[in-house]
Amino acid sequence: MLEHLISRAAPKPLGKYSHAVIYKDLVFVCGMGPRNFETDAVPGLVLDEKGLRLDYDIEAETRATLLNLEIVLKEAGVGLKDVVEMNVFLTNMEDFPKMNAVYAEFFGEKAPVRTTLGVASLPGNIAVEMKATAVRPL
Repeated sequence: MLEHLISRAAPKPLGKYSHAVIYKDLVFVCGMGPRNFETDAVPGLVLDEKGLRLDYDIEAETRATLLNLEIVLKEAGVGLKDVVEMNVFLTNMEDFPKMNAVYAEFFGEKAPVRTTLGVASLPGNIAVEMKATAVRPL
């Protein structure tokens, strides 16, 4: 049986999806971005009067994204140490070194497998999105 989790402490989904779906000992977390739960603001994001992105801070966005991911994982009964696979989506692959440095702060030596993809755009004017699969300890 599937358990669908919508967190009350993570940013509201921009579409019709759950923050996580739990099946037996597996936790599948949706693509999380850096939006702040309370304000809906993206840290470091600067928009023009038309709502187009002028500037952003990939380090601040990466940190906020991983913190949002941690919130959902915790509510699902797991943590970053239980993540076995991560997928990272960047709107600019030149941001990879900075994203990777912040990512390393959270995962250290025993990091999960990861795929990083360059994408044309992401919803909400964000520069990074991450999704994870974790395993609940038995």
